[in-house]
Amino acid sequence: MNPSLPRAVEQFLEHLRVERNYSGHTLRNYRSDLAAFFQFAASRKTKGPPPLPQDLPFVLDHFTIREYLGKLYAARAKATTVARKLAALRSFYRYACREGLVKENPAKLVSSPRLPQTLPAVLTPEETNRLVDGVGASEGAGKRPDVLLLSRDRLIFELLYGAGLRVSELVGLNFDQVDRTGGWLLVRGKGKKERTVPYGSKALAALEEYCRQRAARFPTGTPNAEAVLVNARGRRLTTRSAHRIVQQYARRLRGDTTLHPHSLRHAFATHLLSEGADLRAIQELLGHSSLSSTQKYTRISIRHLMEVYDKTHPRA
Repeated sequence: MNPSLPRAVEQFLEHLRVERNYSGHTLRNYRSDLAAFFQFAASRKTKGPPPLPQDLPFVLDHFTIREYLGKLYAARAKATTVARKLAALRSFYRYACREGLVKENPAKLVSSPRLPQTLPAVLTPEETNRLVDGVGASEGAGKRPDVLLLSRDRLIFELLYGAGLRVSELVGLNFDQVDRTGGWLLVRGKGKKERTVPYGSKALAALEEYCRQRAARFPTGTPNAEAVLVNARGRRLTTRSAHRIVQQYARRLRGDTTLHPHSLRHAFATHLLSEGADLRAIQELLGHSSLSSTQKYTRISIRHLMEVYDKTHPRA
């Protein structure tokens, strides 16, 4: 157990990992955010060295939380950072209430910061197709191509864009979740919620090529044989590695340092909507629990229409 966290927080993190199926990246953020808060709470209780937080009751009032957020603002933390840390506290205390560890959630009494209404930049269909078609074509000048890794990288892009997967869902895919005859994926998303997502002929072609190359390198029965995506050593690909792969191709093929795996998920949803797909259907494909999460893509489409209007209408 991490000595810097109360036992209840460790139990909460284990609950998120086992029962809610949160990604390692999200769990690290929760751990860091909660550790920082309880360390602050410990330091304000004493003039000497702060005691370990598990020696303190974690039943704190909302004034402590407001004071902590005030410290973050004074340190010029971004509103998005403050909102994330507050969300972690709310989630933890909601769990603590449910488990009977506390009587009420003090974080509920603290207002969230007003966040800027920003919309993600989305590639056009033409830009996305050029990017995906360019993946796996070469590994860069002066390098001997690794055909297994090239085919794997192509499959990564085909599934991120062709099925709209989250990167955690992508690297978590097992072969028993892939229907290679019907063109369906059984995706396990946030909170262990399952959904069925179709994938197209190009993704299937990429999958078949990858499977041929993989069988030649890693025979059946080797460790991690159930994982769809593996690294050069045959181990399951991590979310961090998937991020790095996408960003490397984006820099090489587009000179783009901002594109990441979720950009392809944004493109998937936006392009479906622009072609007339129903918003509820897109919600199901993305695995959003709330339609409000999906509705941001309508704003992206409206923004795109306005840009087209401004560029092309003679009276604009």
